[in-house]
Amino acid sequence: MSNVVVNSIIERARQADACVILPEASDPRVLHATERVLKENYARITLLGDPDAITKLARAEGAKIDGAEIVNPLTDSRRDAYVEALYEKRKAKGMTRPQADEMLRREPYYGGMMIGDGRAGGMVCGSICPTADTVRAALFGVGLAEGIKTVSACSIMNTIVEEIGVDGSVIFADTGVLPEPTVEQLADIGIAAAAACRSLLNTEPYVAMLSFSTKGSAHSPAVQKVIDATELIKKRRPDLNVDGELQLDAAVIPAIGKTKAKGSPVAGKANTLVFPDLSCGNIAYKLVERLGKATALGPLLMGTAKPINDLSRGCSVEDIALITAITVVQSL
Repeated sequence: MSNVVVNSIIERARQADACVILPEASDPRVLHATERVLKENYARITLLGDPDAITKLARAEGAKIDGAEIVNPLTDSRRDAYVEALYEKRKAKGMTRPQADEMLRREPYYGGMMIGDGRAGGMVCGSICPTADTVRAALFGVGLAEGIKTVSACSIMNTIVEEIGVDGSVIFADTGVLPEPTVEQLADIGIAAAAACRSLLNTEPYVAMLSFSTKGSAHSPAVQKVIDATELIKKRRPDLNVDGELQLDAAVIPAIGKTKAKGSPVAGKANTLVFPDLSCGNIAYKLVERLGKATALGPLLMGTAKPINDLSRGCSVEDIALITAITVVQSL
C-alpha cells in the first residue's frame, strides 16, 4: 500500500483512541495482531471468549496482550439484554428466543451486538468465520447506515500511477458482495463508496460510474442501468461529485476525459470507481493487482451503520493490524 495512505490512516487511528473488537481470539494470528495494535497504539482492543483459554493461548504463542480487555459472551452482564434485543429484531423473520441465545454464543454475533450497544467503535473478524457470518453479525448488531439499504464492499487499490487518486490510491467498488446490483443497489454502492473515499483516502470523492460506454457511445440495458443509478445518486446526494456512464479511460485520464465527456465534473480525475456488477469489480481489482503491479486492501464492508470489517481466512498478522486501524478511521 501507498505509504502516504497507510501512514495517514495509522496516524488518524492513533489520534482517535478508539476501541475495536477482535472476536476470534482463539486464532493465534489475532493475538499477535492484538499485541502489534497495542504496541503501535492503533486502537484499544477487546477480545471475546473465555479469559483463561485466551490468556493460556497467548502465553503459549508468546503474544503479549496484557493491555487488551477480554469479554466472555457467556458471562457478560449485558448478555440477557442482547439476547432479548436480537430476538425482538428477528422474531418477525421467525427467530425464537432460544435461537437468539444460541446465536450469541458465537463471538462474531456477540461482538456485533456490542458494537450496536456502543461498547466499541467497530469490529474486525473473518480469520475463522466465513464472510456470511461477518455480514449477518453486522446487519443483526448495527444495521444499515441511514439512507442505505445495501451492504457492499470496496477495496483500496494502490496503483503505480501516482497522479491518480491520492499518491496512486483509488477506491474500487463493489469488489466483494453483490453479484448483480439493481439500479437502487448500484446507487447505494456509489454513495457508500464516496463515503469510503472521504474517510479512507481523506480527500474529496470524485465518483465515476463505470461502463463500456461513455455518454451515449453505446446503448444496452446494462448501460442504461448505470445511467439510471447515476441519476438516482444525483437526486439523493446532489452534494456529491458523481458522473456516468463513463469508460475507465475517460474516468481517470484527463485528456481522454475532456474528449469523451466534455464538461464532466468527474471525467479525468476520478478517485472512486464504481463497477456495474461484481464480476467487473472483482476481476478488475485482481487484474490491476496481479498484472498492473498494484496492491489491494480489502474488500472492506460498506453500508453498515458502524464499521464491521471482514478478513480473508488467509490473512496475515499485518493484515489484521492494518484493517483494525482502518476500522478506527471508518468509525470517526
